[in-house]
Formats: sequence, structure tokens, C-alpha cells
Amino acid sequence: MKKITLLNLFLFLFFFSQAAYILIPMDETQKNHLKAYGIAYWELQQDVEVTWLLNYKGGSFMSKYHEIIEQECIIRGVSYTVIADAQSTAILSEISDPEVNMDAVKLNRAPKIAVYSPKNKQPWDDAVTLVLTYAEIPYDIVYDEEVMEGVLPLYDWLHLHHEDFTGQYGKFWANYRNASWYIENVNANEDVAHKLGFSKVSECKLAVALKIRDFTVGGGYLFAMCSAPDSYDVALSAEGVDICDVMFDGDPMDPNAQAKLDYNSCFAFRDFTISTNPYEYEISSIDINPQQRRGKVNPKNDYFTLFDFSAKWDPVPTMLCQNHTQIIKAFMGQTTAFREQYIKPNVLIMGENKSLGEARYIHGEFGKGTWTFYSGHDPEDYQHFVGDPPTDLNLHPNSPGYRLILNNVLFPAAKKKKQKT
Repeated sequence: MKKITLLNLFLFLFFFSQAAYILIPMDETQKNHLKAYGIAYWELQQDVEVTWLLNYKGGSFMSKYHEIIEQECIIRGVSYTVIADAQSTAILSEISDPEVNMDAVKLNRAPKIAVYSPKNKQPWDDAVTLVLTYAEIPYDIVYDEEVMEGVLPLYDWLHLHHEDFTGQYGKFWANYRNASWYIENVNANEDVAHKLGFSKVSECKLAVALKIRDFTVGGGYLFAMCSAPDSYDVALSAEGVDICDVMFDGDPMDPNAQAKLDYNSCFAFRDFTISTNPYEYEISSIDINPQQRRGKVNPKNDYFTLFDFSAKWDPVPTMLCQNHTQIIKAFMGQTTAFREQYIKPNVLIMGENKSLGEARYIHGEFGKGTWTFYSGHDPEDYQHFVGDPPTDLNLHPNSPGYRLILNNVLFPAAKKKKQKT
């Protein structure tokens, strides 16, 4: 009996002497995909190098074994496996095979994250702040004053909250101009604009948009959702042109505004027309709005498909598309989808509904930096309305739609390393 006990102890010690790595699977076996990203980010904060195994079990994470990492996985409810050094070598060998669509990318630094979001309370939530909080990934809030003060170079990654950079307050005037939250929002934005020396909110928002452009040109990583992507490009195209009607800025818009747009200034879009109707809940023709989709799409069968990129030849879009499924449940927003006819030819479409001509997830480079635009408001709330409660991500720990956001959060940690080699 004593010999058996000693043998078991020997085997136990031998196993753990060889158990040199922690593997966090990201396929269907993972209990909490969203918090798994938080573990990877937390490891980077502890100066632990993480290997992102692209297309291996849904984009798994692997790192050197430390007991504290194992404990953190247990605390956060993240599935993991302790593997021996020989097993990790075998995984990397399998991934390196030129015949398989996999690759290994090193993550070596936790990106510093900022979220562009107003200080006053909004009657809607923001998917990015929801998932960052749920995944326990730290971020700072910045808005117009901070951006104009020049803080953006201090950050690696910037998310644009549900925002209208054209100065038209999301075109909510028609339905909500008497609502207390709308009035408060207008007053708050006007106060900030005047404090910063601008006579109009639209002028302030354009100046902010140009600062964000400079951040991206200098090597920053820009991520935007819902109304932010198209309103941002529209604002850039309308530099020096008044596209706001009297109810938004106190004077009529330029009657020749459409002809004066400069699409060369845009990140993603071209040849679009702006909406000049203040009663229309649209900024431009870029968006395929819910009314235009009615009768064509059944909400129960509304999906878009991620492209399958080559991990070894196209590592950037491969990273951004890591998931345990290529079919993503679609969701609406002020900007529900991007019309493909208005997307510039050099833009990479990463997710689309081909039959409807809808792009949902797009990516590109601008200067030394990159940007990703993701349409829709909340991946787990099909049609989010003003005043609806925020999504409880405890109910959606494996959300494929939210995974796309977190791929972008980790992306800077990988690309910085790639640029050095």
C-alpha cells in the first residue's frame, strides 16, 4: 500500500513538473468565452506572454503555467487545461504545418484602452463598455474636452461610443425633441462646444473627428459601432460644409452641401448621399435601415457570415474574426448595416449578408493605424430601443457577436509585436 502511495505521488509530481502550460480553449467547450479574453488581458498586465492560437479550437490562448493564472481561471469561471511542455510543442508543430489554416501570434503587452463617451447619462447602453466591464478589462472614459486637450496619444485603442459626429444629435429631434434626456444632451454638448471655443456643436464634433483621425494616422487602433462609423465618415467628408439644418445648429444648411462632400477624407465610405430631411432617422444612405429590411428579413433567421481568412497570409483579419462559429446572429441599431455599394474598394469586408448586399464588419488601414467598423447596437439585443435596460452578459457568456469586439481589444497587443519583427 505504501509503494502504491509513493508511486502515485511520483506520478503526480512528474506530471506537474511537465505541466508547463495553460491552454484556454475557445471552441464550444469554453464555459465563458468573454471572460477568457479578460484572462488573456490580465496575463498581459502581469507581464506574462500569451500565445494566440489562431483557428486552433476557436482561437485559443496558451501561456506558461503559473498557479496564480490557474486560480484566476477558476475564480472567473473560465475553462482551461493544464498541459505538459511536450503537448504545447505538439500543438505549435501542428499549427505550423503549411497545410493547415492556423497560426500562432504572440501577445506581449496589454493595450491601453479609451472609450469616447459622454459624461451625461444616455438613455441607451454601449456594447463595448458592457463587455469590457464584464470581461474585467480596464478602460478610461474620454470625451470632447479630453480629446481636444490631446490625450489620445496616451492610448493604444479607442472606441467610439454610440455617437453622431455630424452635430445632429443622432437625428433624434423628430421623435424626442421634447424628451428631457434629449434636451439635456443638447445643452451638455453646446456647453462643451462653447467652452472649447466653438460656436456650434457640429464644429466641435468635426474638430474631435480630426483629432481622432490624427490618432489613427499616428498608429492608433480605432473601433466604432452603430451610428459612430458612418457619422464619423460623413463628418470628415463635410469639413467646411454646413450639413446641419436650423433645428440642429440655429441656421439653415448649405443648399449645395451634397455636391461639396469630399469622399477622399473618409476612412471607409464613398459616393453616399446625406439625409437632409430632419424628420428622417438617418444620417446618410450608407445605412440599410430596419424599414428597408422589412419583408426581406425574418428576425429569427437574421444572420451574417464571417469570412474565412488565411491565418498564415492574412493574420490581421484572421485575428479579428476568431470565433467558435462563422455564422453570427445579426442585430439592429441606428446604423444596422453598411450598404456594400458605398464601401471603398480598398476596405476589407470581414462579415456580410451577401444576399442583402449588407456588410456588417469591415476593416482598413489609415496612415500607420487601423480601424474596424461594426454595424448594429448590441449583439445580444436584436432591436434595442431608447430606454431599454442594458444587456446582462451573465446570460450571454459565449456570445459570438460580442467576441468580435474583444478580438479587436486584443489586436493591438499582437500587431505591435508583429511590427517589430
